[in-house]
Order: sequence, then structure tokens, then C-alpha cells
Amino acid sequence: MLIHGSCHGAWCWRDVIPALAALGHSARAIDLPGHGDDTTPIDGQTLPACAQKIVDALDRPSIVIGHSWGGYPITAAAELDNRNILGLGYLCAYTPYDGMSLGQMRQLAARQPIMHAVRVAEDGLTYTIDPDEVQPLFYHDCPPDAVAYAAPRLCPQAVLPQRTPLAVTGASAGLPRHYILCRDDRTIPPEFQDEMAANFPAEARHELPTSHSPFFADPAGLATVLDKIAKSIG
Repeated sequence: MLIHGSCHGAWCWRDVIPALAALGHSARAIDLPGHGDDTTPIDGQTLPACAQKIVDALDRPSIVIGHSWGGYPITAAAELDNRNILGLGYLCAYTPYDGMSLGQMRQLAARQPIMHAVRVAEDGLTYTIDPDEVQPLFYHDCPPDAVAYAAPRLCPQAVLPQRTPLAVTGASAGLPRHYILCRDDRTIPPEFQDEMAANFPAEARHELPTSHSPFFADPAGLATVLDKIAKSIG
């Protein structure tokens, strides 16, 4: 089960799903509330709603992968109901610290490379990314056709779920967990990814040399790492 990050949708896994299929995996991606084809209104775009959407989509035991902000919803889903979750994978993602929101976690990073590009709506309920900054921040090493595909599909991101603290217990932390660091990430600093992954066992830490969007920059390479994770979890 593949879960997208801020402003994205299930569409961002376009190239990874067939790459995983070629390795023998059945992979699915879903839209979180208010993203992609999901039309949930803004007042329904909450962290608990994101967790529930994931839990409801898990109709069989699965490994759940979250990209970027998606680390919060996948953790919240495991806290809600982990019966169909074999393990969690964090792809250049936030790994929630107990009792903290994503906004609080982000501020722990020594660098804030994305904040200059964040445009908060007048009502304060959502934000978008300056269109001129999308390619440099998200897709600087991605093929031009992928950038052309992705940029117009980006959508506003609800602020509330990223300001919602999450309690982390053994329901999520006790599952097999893996972290995939992206070394040329210009959105979440790689050194902060190192900090978040520091408590993961060495064999559960993986690396890609890509930007924040390995699903477009190197889908085959990402699929290979996910295949390794799946074999490790069993």
C-alpha cells in the first residue's frame, strides 16, 4: 500500500506500481482525503480521517509505505488498527515523535529548505507550493515528462492534519519499520532524515541517491529497495 505526501496523490506512484509488479508484487496506491480524485471537503481532511482511509483500504495484510508527510498517516493508521499492517516503510518521510505534530517535528530540523516556497491560503486552512519552486524542490532530477505530468496535479494541502499531534505506541513502533533516505533531497534535509532514522536498526535503513521524488527520479531503484524491504519483513 503506497501513501503519497503533501500536495500529491495516488498518481505519483504511476511508475513504481508496474516496477513492483515486474518484481512479483501486488501494489496499490490510494488518495488521502482531499487529494487526487478524493473530494472530501476541507473540514474532513484531518489526520484521523487519513488514518481511517488507509485502514479501510487494507483488505489484506500489506506493507504500508508513506512518502514525506505520508509518514504521519501511515503511523496513525497503525495506531488505529494494525491488524492488516505487516510493516511500515518511511520514504524520505517524517517518522512521528510521540506527542508531536508534523509542524513541530519540521521545526527540529536545522534547515528549512521548503518554507520560502510555501503559500498559505487567505483562510489559513490550506497551503500550496510556489509553482516556480516545484521543480527545484521536488523534481530536480526527474525526467521532464514526469515533471510535466506531476506539476499540474499538485493540490492544496490541508494545514490542520499537519498541526495535529500523534501519540506513538507499540501499535506502530512495535511493527517492523524501515526508512529509505534520499541523499539529494531538497525538501526534507537528508541530515534530518538521518536523525529520524537513527533509532532504526542498521539493516532497516536504506538509501537512494535521489531527490525528494524517487518515484519519478528512479522508480526501478525504488522498487528494488521496496522489494528488499518486503523480503526482510516476509
